[in-house]
Amino acid sequence: MKPNNNTNKGVDYWTNRISELEMPALCSTVKSLEKLAKDDVSSLALLGRSVMHDNALTSRILRVANSAIYHKGSSQISTVSRAAIVLGFDAVRNICITAKLLSSLLESKNLAPNVYQRLIKLMAKAFQAAMIARMMLSHHDEEMQEEAFIASLLYHIGESAFWSIGGEFTEELDLTLCQCETPAEERSATREALGASFLQLTQSIARNWGLGELLIQALNYPEDQRPDIRAIFLADKLCDILSQPFLDKLELAKRMTQAASFTGLEEKEFLVRMQRCANATHKLAEVYGAKVLLDYLPDPKRIVAAEPDLPPIPLDMPVYQVNLNIQLAKLRELTGFAINKADFNQIMQTVLEGILEGVGVDRCGVLLLSPSRKQLQPRVILGRDADAIKQEFIIDLSDKRGLFHQAMEHKAPLWVDDPCSKKWQEQCKELQARHVSRQGFLLAPLLVDSKVIGFYYADRGPSQRAFEEVDFQSFIHFSQLANVCFTVSLR
Repeated sequence: MKPNNNTNKGVDYWTNRISELEMPALCSTVKSLEKLAKDDVSSLALLGRSVMHDNALTSRILRVANSAIYHKGSSQISTVSRAAIVLGFDAVRNICITAKLLSSLLESKNLAPNVYQRLIKLMAKAFQAAMIARMMLSHHDEEMQEEAFIASLLYHIGESAFWSIGGEFTEELDLTLCQCETPAEERSATREALGASFLQLTQSIARNWGLGELLIQALNYPEDQRPDIRAIFLADKLCDILSQPFLDKLELAKRMTQAASFTGLEEKEFLVRMQRCANATHKLAEVYGAKVLLDYLPDPKRIVAAEPDLPPIPLDMPVYQVNLNIQLAKLRELTGFAINKADFNQIMQTVLEGILEGVGVDRCGVLLLSPSRKQLQPRVILGRDADAIKQEFIIDLSDKRGLFHQAMEHKAPLWVDDPCSKKWQEQCKELQARHVSRQGFLLAPLLVDSKVIGFYYADRGPSQRAFEEVDFQSFIHFSQLANVCFTVSLR
């Protein structure tokens, strides 16, 4: 590398330059949010005021807060302070930091194409790692999940911030690193050029910006066995492997085994979780307005390489997508049934066809109570694996803490987003051996004159797709109109 005034300046020089000259807005935002986190009394109001002057940031925060990944309610969140009340302060603070980080780094000006591509790859890897770390901690409290998310996202902030500087120096170092043959050579070349490693730069920025004790501990003691640090470490290793041009299947399988053991899941189940997480990351990147990351996020299909015997998603039946025309046609049919009495089976067939082909699920059905009201049995199941489900989907209602028993009591529709999560696991024990989707499912009571006689059920398990709020609302619409039809038909 030819001589340059920036060469070998050391970690303090680069920390100050990034904090005061290159990324002062991000530095200021992060420091402000960290101060708010320590002020429980006024934090909610101050949070809204601290970002309201930045219209683009506020808009991005609200878009993410209203996305299906964060918000399960039906009413829109219209202010940042309201988002903090609905989602919790930690979640919104992290959305703020993530949004500001993405805008600060991805909108870097005047970067050479190779340097910009290096920055995008690094950010994509960090974004995916953050999602995986949070997924791996799903059995822990939300505060730990959010802390691990942001720590994973910032795990390489020093390197990301350096490449965002741009200029001749970054271009020269990029060229030097491209000529290195091993990671050790890359680290040596970086230390020679900067006077510090990227790890040291990240550690310095973490301390200088007050990025939280968890990030500092994870950087200093990556092999620590604390759950949050272990999740951050494994998520980073998995994404590092998945982001390489040539996939090391043995190393991927090794890390997958470690991660599955950490979560207490069987390896095949963990692989399914990883694929779902990768799909969710693609959606969240779009919501954040970071579409530039999409081409560099790990391909969910590569994850299967960790388990050569894992069967692909079956393609012998169609994957129904949302179809508003079919929804409208089936809703019109049901409206006709509500005016003029129709046969019970005709109503049931129509509502299930509307949910299957209109809402776009993989399978759906009607489960009816036995005469003793102690069991639920499938009456009609449509879609993939219908015969297998119909034979085995018989649910005992003796446990009053169970999901279906509670749903009978409350007479309300449910969106169970993850049956294996801490939130739902206790209630969903009755379903563990069934064909119920571990990707989540929708449930609504079948009511006749306000009395529960069964349930509508729908999932997207075979295609491993997640539901969104609009899907849930469409499902509710069908179930409620069908209930009117059933009440009319049985009078």
